[in-house]
Amino acid sequence: MSAPADTPDTPAITRRGEWWAGARALAPMLLGVVPFGLIYGVLAVNAGMPAWLACTMSAIVFGGASQMILTQLWSAGTPALVIAFTVAMVNLRHALYSATIAPSLAPLPRRWKALVAYLLTDEAFAAMTRRLGDTGPRARYRHWFYFGAGFALWSSWQLSTLAGVLVGAQVPRDWPLDFFLPLTFIAIIVPNLKHRAQVAAALVATALAVACYAMPHKLGIMVAALGGIAAGMLLLERHPRGGQHAPKASDSKEHAA
Repeated sequence: MSAPADTPDTPAITRRGEWWAGARALAPMLLGVVPFGLIYGVLAVNAGMPAWLACTMSAIVFGGASQMILTQLWSAGTPALVIAFTVAMVNLRHALYSATIAPSLAPLPRRWKALVAYLLTDEAFAAMTRRLGDTGPRARYRHWFYFGAGFALWSSWQLSTLAGVLVGAQVPRDWPLDFFLPLTFIAIIVPNLKHRAQVAAALVATALAVACYAMPHKLGIMVAALGGIAAGMLLLERHPRGGQHAPKASDSKEHAA
């Protein structure tokens, strides 16, 4: 049954209101996004990447994890084909995000689908899932909520990247700033390890990354990613619940990566 229409006691649901609601839902996550963007900008410049390319990559790729890895591969002189394949592997999790969001976008024209797809990131997905179950008047403007959440993250990422690039030009290249990269990823990943399959994937990927560190062109990253995925999927097949309690379908999709 659809939700009742707005009454005088409830505020009217509008495009602008939903846009701002999405932006507000994303706002707390900017505490982690902005420093991440700053670090990326500094590392990109110190890796020898032109400032314009570092900023353009933030606008086109728009993915913190993949941009960080791309920067490392760039500095190591990795062939372009290996870089492209590695970044694609890192971004595979977006296929799960897209599958979750797609039903709510089905009635919309392609321009809206393309916009939300472009703005879909880890943090934006976390905010967007708050509107997946909406019905009635609120569901009518659900895509505006998605737009607000995604744009808040996009604009903050572009500005923080630009600030990092400007600061990076003043930072000596011999400073070990890349040390902050694994610390950042650890802070992002560890709180989300809630099920056996996720823990197994993280442990196997970590072990392989260390064992394969000396591989040329940083191919150890790819080996670690594939090994972690395989370990997680194997354990998930043997123990479908993945832990002591059965996670909801939305949880498994949100944390699968």
